[in-house]
Amino acid sequence: MPRNLINRNRVLCFVLILCCSPRRFLARNLPEEVEESTAKTTQTIHVSNSTWHDFSRLVDVQKGSHVSGVSDLKRYLHRFGYVGDDDDGNNFSDVFDGRLESAISLYQKNLGLPITGRLDTSTVTLMSSPRCGVSDTHMFNSGVRTTAHYTYFGGKPKWNRDTLTYAFSKTHKLDYLTSDDVKTVFRRAFAKWSNVIPVSFEEVDDYTTADLKIGFFAGDHGDGQPFDGVLGTLAHAFAPENGRLHFDAAEIWVVGDDFKGKGSSVAVDLESVATHEIGHLLGLGHSSEESAVMYPSLRPRTKKVDLTVDDVAGVLKLYGANPKLTLNSLTGTEYSLKNGAVSRRFLSGNFTGFYALLVVFSLFL
Repeated sequence: MPRNLINRNRVLCFVLILCCSPRRFLARNLPEEVEESTAKTTQTIHVSNSTWHDFSRLVDVQKGSHVSGVSDLKRYLHRFGYVGDDDDGNNFSDVFDGRLESAISLYQKNLGLPITGRLDTSTVTLMSSPRCGVSDTHMFNSGVRTTAHYTYFGGKPKWNRDTLTYAFSKTHKLDYLTSDDVKTVFRRAFAKWSNVIPVSFEEVDDYTTADLKIGFFAGDHGDGQPFDGVLGTLAHAFAPENGRLHFDAAEIWVVGDDFKGKGSSVAVDLESVATHEIGHLLGLGHSSEESAVMYPSLRPRTKKVDLTVDDVAGVLKLYGANPKLTLNSLTGTEYSLKNGAVSRRFLSGNFTGFYALLVVFSLFL
């Protein structure tokens, strides 16, 4: 049998397993140490960004209360699509009303939190964390999700060619990162996606004619989505075929493992955010699966660069499979398989993904 056909059959098996494996096995079958880690919630809230204010003082505020700072929370939820227009978000009150309760419930549903409608510690902690600037509105009508958690932009836009060019702005760049370091990061990030779909990425010099345009911008930079300083919205990208990818120049961006041991407490891994935003460029929306690359939040000094089963299943549904799709395409590097990182990543929140990974792995033995 031709090798290309064998690879396609393996991918088909992988997708079928992903769609059919019951997520309810998660609580019963995970090792005790994994169950314990997934059950814990962060009790200490570290406020990340002054523009989002100190939401920690709103923990356990009840419906009907009038508390200073609730208006800031409404503006935050308005920013990401959970609260409708009210004078462009400039005239919100400090009353915890029914509309806010509904918005919190929807936020919790979309971000994979227990749906309570209350400002519990885990919800406020997540709201205080840095995240992608792309609105979550594309998650609202994604239907009931059981095993799959990926979403798409409205209309499911995609690129209809197999090679996409990309270029970096020569004016909107960072002085403290070398051009070679930035380019290396993006080559790795693009490769994560091209390894699993039949789309390749080619770097070119001409920024104006490139399909994908990458740059670092500060504050209001003319696209209707102003950046807000350190550890607020980290970056944003536009759906196909717009092609713009913007990073907040105010962040402390690091490449490699620079934030381990010596970096700033607010350092953000460039490759992790780049991998996420490329997913948007390809047409993926946010995922409600916390372990997924396409989950909207990323903590400082955290590296999340390997696609999960949810990420792969979502992009395969848009573009189909790369004929050369292999196990390493799905799990990252051979090193991550040897040191157990892959098992931890999939076990951290998705037994379905882990089960699919085991079966795919067996196909390659």
